[in-house]
Amino acid sequence: MAQQLLMPKATAVWLVDNTALSFDQIAQFCRLHPLEVKAIADGESAQGIKGLDPIATGQLSRDEIARAEANPNHKLKLSEPKVRVPDSKRKGPRYTPVSKRQDRPNAILWLVRNHPELKDAQISRLVGTTKTTIEQIRERTHWNSANLTPMDPVTLGLCSQIDLDLEVERASKGRPLPSATEAGATLEAAQETERLSYDYGREEEKEIDADAVFAKLKSLKSDRKDEDDDEY
Repeated sequence: MAQQLLMPKATAVWLVDNTALSFDQIAQFCRLHPLEVKAIADGESAQGIKGLDPIATGQLSRDEIARAEANPNHKLKLSEPKVRVPDSKRKGPRYTPVSKRQDRPNAILWLVRNHPELKDAQISRLVGTTKTTIEQIRERTHWNSANLTPMDPVTLGLCSQIDLDLEVERASKGRPLPSATEAGATLEAAQETERLSYDYGREEEKEIDADAVFAKLKSLKSDRKDEDDDEY
């Protein structure tokens, strides 16, 4: 694992304030541009950043700083860490507790049926199985095929929903988009919908009978007149 400087800008602030190193030396050590280091020295940049002492963090020694101050061409080097953290290496399928191993065939059957786009390696990572077992379940040659029931691996606790969604997303990349027929699209063309609305309005106009409307108005007027006569 390559060593990396912690909080490079905060370290640059401390080196500018507490050493006589050149801008180029600080920029090379902190992986910054020399102009950015100059801006820090002029107070134009990193005003709200508190300096981080690289000596206190064990990333730089006083002797190394002294050598660099005496020689402008000297490049600062990170100190060797006192504690080395080994890289996490994960090889092979996911470990599955003994109590849940009997549920793996059911989970594999669920994945094969509901996510056929997943590759055998992806299924192996999700539920911790072998490609041979996956092929046997796909081809129904597994010794217990007659008794298998598809079950969601997330519900069984064999993997998380995030891991499943991530593998499905990876498998879906590069696949052609479904056609309108495959997607079950039922939208009609715009001209068809416009024609429908126009014809519908015309039909409503045709259904209105002018004679019936005027007859209705005459009957209302006569009723109003009879009511007035009754009042007198």
